[in-house]
Amino acid sequence: MPRKNQTLGEFIIENQSEFKYSSGELSRLINSIRLAAKVVNHQVNKAGLVDVLGAAGDTNIQGEDQQKLDVIANETFINTLKNREIVCGIASEENDDFITIEGHNDDHQNKYVVLMDPLDGSSNIDVNVSVGTIFSVYRRITPSGTPVKLEDFLQPGRNQVAAGYIIYGTSTMLVYTTGHGVNGFTLNPAIGTFYLSHPDMKFPENGTIYSVNEGNYTHFPQGVKNYIKFCQEEKDDRPYTSRYIGSLVSDIHRNMIKGGIYMYPKSSLNSNGKLRLLYECNPMAYIVEQAGGKASDGYTPIMDLEPKELHERVPFFCGSKKMVEKAESFM
Repeated sequence: MPRKNQTLGEFIIENQSEFKYSSGELSRLINSIRLAAKVVNHQVNKAGLVDVLGAAGDTNIQGEDQQKLDVIANETFINTLKNREIVCGIASEENDDFITIEGHNDDHQNKYVVLMDPLDGSSNIDVNVSVGTIFSVYRRITPSGTPVKLEDFLQPGRNQVAAGYIIYGTSTMLVYTTGHGVNGFTLNPAIGTFYLSHPDMKFPENGTIYSVNEGNYTHFPQGVKNYIKFCQEEKDDRPYTSRYIGSLVSDIHRNMIKGGIYMYPKSSLNSNGKLRLLYECNPMAYIVEQAGGKASDGYTPIMDLEPKELHERVPFFCGSKKMVEKAESFM
């Protein structure tokens, strides 16, 4: 049983036996993410003091303007994972293609691939609103000893061995799962250590918060419009409260603690939705399900979808189980 105020390092060591392939690599991988999170946290916290705010002048593969901190976070996580020689491949929302990583003997013996959104919600940085990092870990499916291939990354979410997010907010938290529940660790900035602050996190089965960009209302499918109207109706425990930050990590983190639903549906502006299946939806779906919630594209569980391309987008509904099921009934 997790002990509150246990350090993340202690927690990882004590729970190593839960990993299906317990050779210590996955533990070292989570430790690498912990280290990179502290570096990025330092950069985010001094964003107003040094020249890391604003656009970097480039666009990423999705055609979105890259923020300077996007680039810093991306390089920090990639370099940290590379230097520890734990993973055989990395895919990032900020990179066109996946990165192949050789072992120290150029032997490609490492077993894990990491997919990540290094800085989710980065357009909020300029206005001092919480942002986050999302990561997802899979065991490679191609033979060990060979360079990784695209199919190592195009795995359904059910194959994830770990997933998590870091939220850089009023406090910095690392929340993750390896398939045995969800635990949250808060950074003590004075000594640079993460402590278990939120053991065994659970979504309330029902909630009273709905999170969606209502500015896109006219572009949503009719089923989504009808569900939003249901949320706004004065009946029983409704109207629900509308809360939308625009940082996926922040919105889902709040709803997990308080109970609610997050929605980014398809629309006439984005025919497949806007969120990326591999970097955002799959890891969040794994966390949400492990916390007793539900995640789907409105019809199918997110983690049952078969990815077709690295930067694929899908509609996304996740949160308290009963709220997601109610939303699905309107689709």
